[in-house]
Amino acid sequence: MSRVFAFHYILKDNSGTTIDNSYERGEPLVFLEGSGQIIPGLETELIKMIIGAKKSVEVKSADAYGDIHADMVIEVEKKQFPNNGEGLNVGDMFQISNDPHAPLFKVIKLANDKVTLDGNHPMAGKDLFFEVEITQIRKATPDELAHGHAHGADGHGHHH
Repeated sequence: MSRVFAFHYILKDNSGTTIDNSYERGEPLVFLEGSGQIIPGLETELIKMIIGAKKSVEVKSADAYGDIHADMVIEVEKKQFPNNGEGLNVGDMFQISNDPHAPLFKVIKLANDKVTLDGNHPMAGKDLFFEVEITQIRKATPDELAHGHAHGADGHGHHH
């Protein structure tokens, strides 16, 4: 039987900087075991835990958001942008196609007539450090199994 886990976490990078903290939102993260809702390296550890358990979990980049792929860094001509790239800034992010699943690209360098874009996930290449606490484990509901994801702490979801 697939299970649904709820857990609180504090996520830090390798410098110890907090990137995300579910306690601050007051809502634990809920996921359906085996559904791919959370990064694989974290799920592997969480499904071994019991309610109330706390643990530090280090997830290497390959088991988190993957390594940095050089082919996702591209250089394009400014003239390919609206207004010949006027108003573009380093750090701007956008999708280069209308596909909702297309990667986001970030402007990482602006030269005279060239723009360098990086389509890697912002967390790619980073080892992640989680402090986790399991707040709930329950059996998945038939609806959750049918939809392939958890529907929140009580199993009642957004679908009707």
